[in-house]
Parts: sequence; structure tokens; C-alpha cells
Amino acid sequence: MGRSIGGISLSKWLAVIIAVAVVVPGVILRFLHLEGAAPLQALIYGIAIVGAAFLLSWAAEVLQMDVSQGLALALLALIAILPEYVVDATFAWLAAREPSYASYAVANMTGANRLLIGVAWPLVVLLVWLRSRRKSVSLEPSHGVEIITLLVATAIAFIIPLNSSIGLIDMAILIAIFGVYMWQLTRMPAEHPELVGPAAMIGSLPKARRRLITGVLGVIAAIGILLVAEPFAHSLVETGTLLGIDEFLLVQWLAPLASEAPEFVVVSIFAWRGAAAAALGALVSSKVNQWTLLIAMLPLIYSVSAGRPDSLPLDHRQVEEILLTAAQSLLAIILLLDLRLSLVGAGALFVLFAAQFAYPNIHMEMVFVYVLCSLVALLVGRKHLTKAFSGLKAAVTDPKQFSEHT
Repeated sequence: MGRSIGGISLSKWLAVIIAVAVVVPGVILRFLHLEGAAPLQALIYGIAIVGAAFLLSWAAEVLQMDVSQGLALALLALIAILPEYVVDATFAWLAAREPSYASYAVANMTGANRLLIGVAWPLVVLLVWLRSRRKSVSLEPSHGVEIITLLVATAIAFIIPLNSSIGLIDMAILIAIFGVYMWQLTRMPAEHPELVGPAAMIGSLPKARRRLITGVLGVIAAIGILLVAEPFAHSLVETGTLLGIDEFLLVQWLAPLASEAPEFVVVSIFAWRGAAAAALGALVSSKVNQWTLLIAMLPLIYSVSAGRPDSLPLDHRQVEEILLTAAQSLLAIILLLDLRLSLVGAGALFVLFAAQFAYPNIHMEMVFVYVLCSLVALLVGRKHLTKAFSGLKAAVTDPKQFSEHT
């Protein structure tokens, strides 16, 4: 057994200290502006992201003692995907001066969204199955708020391409959707979570000290992620370029994968430790963030850079990318209508995502495949639809009373 002072295990504090320590080299490297050695830099930045992800996961767990799980996970998701906002905002800013960057902005946004559902969601279910042989992951009933929000945002996403642009009206609608979503989460009651490891140690502290340490860990994690994730993405892209990988593919897939890395690590930690509902809940919250605020940000940044109100233009390929991403979202939402993602459903999401790499030029064909699979999923699960929608409606209209009854 490890030594303790005042009943606090030094071994558990050591985990926190190590997590903070591994963030430091990445932050230092960020300000050194060293040239070359992209693979080594990617390694250092990647380790820093892992350390920050652990800090963020502990802070998010303890935060659930003061706010609802949904709100805690939404805040976690927002912090974890900050790098994605930075990368996409950069592309949108440059697009006002160099039109080719508009395609990069949309590619990065759609790539991040499709990676989230096509890889991260199945990853959680896979880790749970490997760890406990459970064949599904169930969400808390309160996550009906996210499902309804995603359904509305997905409907908007199918409409956006009709104008061949993402405009300021689209921005206003999406921000309003996100605002209502966050307002609903603030109405959810807090529940005492089951904490383990460093999170349990922090959670056992007096309220004032617990909140202080939770806030400090969250701030350290946010600053670390914000500082190192963008250079991590650049170093990975540079490494891919050295290997001769197409630049557009790097922007659409490798850069989002790098910027999503903090969240992938956080949810993997949750899933492996048995907090499957929190892991999937965090990913659903991230999808809400990326499917509302991330898209809304693009025309706003583009307009600011252009110096006038304007819409981010979409060419034929970008229209197809958004429709494909919306179709994938539709299937994912339908699979989650009963607040449960099975191993079969997760496998379907991954296989359909992987097919896009095997056949990269069949965007519209894949849209039809996703829509067809959505109809089949609706048909197969039609017996549960009435119960699912009544439960989702209750979670949205009266979350406190609904939480008490469940």
C-alpha cells in the first residue's frame, strides 16, 4: 500500500502529478517553434494530449457532483474538441482570401463529424465488449435531450446544401438549437457519481477544496489541449506529406483525427473503466457540439475575415460531403432512439464508414445506403418507437421530474 498523508493516498496524487508533468513538454515545444523532426514532435504532442485527457476525465467525473451528468459531459466535450474549432476556424478565415480553403474547412468539419460516429462510437462499444462482454451500451434517460437536438440539427443539415452555401441564417438557427440544448441541460438535477481512482480522491475532499482542484485540473487540461492539439495536427499532416499522402485526405481525415485525439482518449478511459454510459454520452454531446456550433462558426469566421456579412460557398463535392455526413447522422440517431447502441449497430456504423475509404468517389451512393439502412432500422425497431419517443419527450419537457421517476 502507498503512503498517505491526512488520509490522502500519495499514489493517487502521483497519477495526477504525472498527468500534469507529461503535458509540460508539449506546451514547451509549442513555443519553441522548432523546424523538422515532425514524427518526433507528433509523439511529444500526442503524449501531452493523453496527459491532458486524463486530467479532463477526472475533472468531468468530479464535476457531476455539482451539475448533471449531461451538463458535465457537454462541458467536457466542448473542451475536448476545442482544437477542432481552432483548425476549422483557421481554414474558414483563410477561405475569405483564398477560395480553395473553403473546401478544406468543409472537409475538416465533415471529416471530424464522420470520424466521431464512424470510429469513436463503435470504439466505445468495442471496448465495453472486450472488457465485460456486454453487447450494448445504454445511455442515461436524460440523454434524450441530445437525441432530440441531433435529430433537429440533422434535419437542418439536409437543408443547408440546397443554397450551395452555409449562411448567417443557418448560423443563427444552429446557435439557437445549441442554446436550447444547453438550457435544457442546466435544468437537469445533479446526481452523486460512482468515482474511482484520482477522481474518488478529489471527490472526497471538502466542497471548497474539491471545486478548486476540479477547476484547476479543468483549466490545465483545456490550456494544454488548446496549445498542443493544433501543432499536433500540423506535425501529423507534415508526417503524412513526407509519406506522400494526398493533402486533401490529410485535411479531411488525419487533421480531424489529431484534433479529436483528446476526446478519443477520454472516452476510451471512461469505457475501459466501466463508465460506458458516460463514454457514449460524451461522444453524443460532442456530436451535438460539432453538428451545431462547429458548422455555425464557419460562416461567422468567413464573414469576419471578408469584412462583410457573407456565406461560405459550397461546391458540388462539398454539398455531397455534407449530405453524406447528414445521412450518417440520421442512421446513428435512429440506432440510438431507444438510448442504446448495440454491438451490431456499432459494427454497421463502422463498416459503412470504412466503405468510404474503399470507394471514395461514391458519396451520393453512400447517402442512399445510409438512408436505406435508416429505414430498415426504423422498420426493425418500430415496436420500440412509441416508447422511445415518449421517453425522449419526457426527458426534454420535464427533465427534473423525469429524472426522479427513472
